[in-house]
Amino acid sequence: GPSAGLVETCTLGAAYGTAKSGTGIAAMSVMRPELIMKSIIPVVMAGIIAIYGLVVAVLIANSLSADITLFKSFLKLGAGLSVGLSGLAAGFAIGIVGDAGVRGTAQQPRLFVGMILILIFAEVLGLYGLIVALILSTNSNNVCLGIQVC
Repeated sequence: GPSAGLVETCTLGAAYGTAKSGTGIAAMSVMRPELIMKSIIPVVMAGIIAIYGLVVAVLIANSLSADITLFKSFLKLGAGLSVGLSGLAAGFAIGIVGDAGVRGTAQQPRLFVGMILILIFAEVLGLYGLIVALILSTNSNNVCLGIQVC
């Protein structure tokens, strides 16, 4: 339960990134309507953050059982925290960079490459959380405490 809720924090980050980048695109499209399709990249990158959360949520949901140990439960919670909070941070970063980047690109087209590089670095924050969550989630299936029979 709490783990799945924390995974959905990724969706909040993705929604914020999409909304913030979308407002920048709307403001920019008044000045330079020909750049709308080129400026959609931050919105796409923000949407990818939600996919990270979906992947981990499916992994956690498929590995739950009635006899799950407390230790494995905490590993699942850690996986949810990892991907959720890093996705939230990445979504905020993508939204802020996307908004300022598309507005700046409308005025100076040479800023486009720099905006893309900064967006990649912001996206990697969410990817790090996904990697940690995958490690925690998959390793919890192989963990066996000496107290019980595995």
